[in-house]
Amino acid sequence: MIDLSTVPSQTGVYIFKDKKGKVLYVGKAKNLKSRLKSYFQSAQQDMRKSKMVELIEALSYIVTSNELEALILESNLIKEYKPPFNVLLRDDKNYPYLRITITEQWPKIEVVRKPKKDGNLYFGPYVPAQSMWEALSFIRRNFQIRTCKFNLNKPIRPCIQYQMKRCPAPCAGLVSKEDYLKGVEEVILFLKGKRKELIDTLWQKMQKLSEELKFEQAAQVRDQIKKLERIFSQQRVVSVNLDDIDVVGSYIEDSKVSVNVLFVRNGLLIGSKDYFIKKAFYENEKELIRSIIEALYSKEFLLPPPLIIVEDLPEDFTELRLWLSEKRGGTVQIRTPSLKEEADLLDMAKANATVHLKAKLTGVEAALQEIKQRLSLRETPSKIGAFDVSTLFGFYSVGSFIYWEDGSFNKNYYRHLKIKETEGIDDYSAMKEVVLRVVKKFDEPQEIPKPDIILIDGGKGHLNTLLRVINEIRENLNIFAITKDPNRLILPTGEEILLEDKKASSLLLRRIRDEAHRFAISYHKKLRKKVTFESLLEKIPGIGKKRRLTLLKYFGSINKIKSASLEEIAALPGFNLRLAREILEKLNTVSQ
Repeated sequence: MIDLSTVPSQTGVYIFKDKKGKVLYVGKAKNLKSRLKSYFQSAQQDMRKSKMVELIEALSYIVTSNELEALILESNLIKEYKPPFNVLLRDDKNYPYLRITITEQWPKIEVVRKPKKDGNLYFGPYVPAQSMWEALSFIRRNFQIRTCKFNLNKPIRPCIQYQMKRCPAPCAGLVSKEDYLKGVEEVILFLKGKRKELIDTLWQKMQKLSEELKFEQAAQVRDQIKKLERIFSQQRVVSVNLDDIDVVGSYIEDSKVSVNVLFVRNGLLIGSKDYFIKKAFYENEKELIRSIIEALYSKEFLLPPPLIIVEDLPEDFTELRLWLSEKRGGTVQIRTPSLKEEADLLDMAKANATVHLKAKLTGVEAALQEIKQRLSLRETPSKIGAFDVSTLFGFYSVGSFIYWEDGSFNKNYYRHLKIKETEGIDDYSAMKEVVLRVVKKFDEPQEIPKPDIILIDGGKGHLNTLLRVINEIRENLNIFAITKDPNRLILPTGEEILLEDKKASSLLLRRIRDEAHRFAISYHKKLRKKVTFESLLEKIPGIGKKRRLTLLKYFGSINKIKSASLEEIAALPGFNLRLAREILEKLNTVSQ
């Protein structure tokens, strides 16, 4: 029985743990004693709450001076421990932004994954990222703004972008600052969706060029206007009355929650993101909305907009708004719809959440039920781990572990491993080493939750070898081998199940195996490429580890360095023309 006699009646954060010390849930309360009593003295608890309470073996708490401090601490602890009963919006990708570096003398446009409070302009997030790449491609073809990261403190020779008429070459002093900044302003108007202002600006520019008898340049601006009108007509305008808002809609069915977030920027719908929550604990829908918003904007790469639209005001509304405002560096409002356009967007988000959840339950749940029946499991699996190894004649041997959970791959639990103990070509020993190193981390604090099923890419020999050693250190692990030609699953009993059909379960198991193989191959190739790259650069005097890393990050390959100009290499931090000349001479000598 948990002793609550020493718990104070103050504001703070509490942490529930299981018998192994793993964090189950992190919560906050205005009155810690009263809130904790509600968990253990309630006669009637819902299924989620009762399941969590059964697992609690220990608790700890931290007293805070106010509720805002408690909210910030709660958010940080959830991000650190990822407790299974908290609302976790799993996402394996950062949301990309376009940044215009207006703090620089010659601003550039670039892709970033984490917005900062640095005085520059950020546009996004773009979800999916394809829309951002399309916008960036259009800007490169139709506007004059640099995309390079060269240091422009001293003149250098123009690169190929100037030859392609995609950059006015401020690096070589071929454009005045006034004209360059006008081009930057045109890009800003385009990204803000200010179609009328931008078109008017370009019309004035075209007329001025015509008056100056610069007809060829005027024709180029005319063509630019036509392209802009075409792309503006294809953009999805939500409302000219709206600026930057996020709209959060949700749908609940059988304790499962689907969340859809619409990102509106400058009246344009630029993205949408779906999340699935399977077993999170929450007292009521107000607390759920608060947990969703907290989880969403605790991501460092997502900047809160000035306005967030929700169906119902969340719990602890004031503290949440203050926390978001601090993260944004400006005022953030959270409210229900007050305009028809906002209500329509909320209905759209809720409809998307409904469709997403029903599709997930129909497809994924059916596949998992099939797996349960085909493998004679006691419970329906929801977490599947998979292993693979990759080698080249026994060299650069690596292993991979990937994790599938509740309908998607969870890359927080992906692992790359270098083979340390196995030498030469020995697939059995390599797989054994990789599996044992990962299995030991199952259910350890801040490590990997134990999967319901483990797949290994191999045959009967691999499976039998692993079963002998794993049974000595772990219990109740459902391990199966999966192989190709033909696609089949091998059970510990030796029985084989063909996966050549088009059943949902077969396709899912093959997809998970292929992801483990892809992950292993990608690391293997990266390791080989890095070793080859660094070994050649090590032969050049004056190129130490720091400079090799700079070259590796910027160029990525020996061939790209060879084809670079002296000025490009010399412009990198820590390099000069003498060193750049020596690098090119040495690399060209080695290749001959």
